[in-house]
Amino acid sequence: MRIILFFDLPVENSKQRKNYRLFIKTLKMNGFFQMQKSVYCKMSIDPQNAESTINRIKSNIPSEGIITALTVTEKQFSNINYLLGDYKTEVLQTDERLVEL
Repeated sequence: MRIILFFDLPVENSKQRKNYRLFIKTLKMNGFFQMQKSVYCKMSIDPQNAESTINRIKSNIPSEGIITALTVTEKQFSNINYLLGDYKTEVLQTDERLVEL
């Protein structure tokens, strides 16, 4: 299973920026990696493990902003399509993709 977190946190003043940095630090300490600027992902063993991870994140959320958690199976996650324009990236669009864990 995978947990995908989408979030939109305000960063208009120094307190909000500090809360943003602390939230990102919490995500990384809990094993999340960045997929996009405000999208983080983590692999989970089973639904119970995913739920406990989400509960840990809930206990550390900032007072402002929106955070959404989506849990998907590995099969659903493997169906992600990367639609790329002229943006230079390390992501391959072929069957030569390699996932290192």
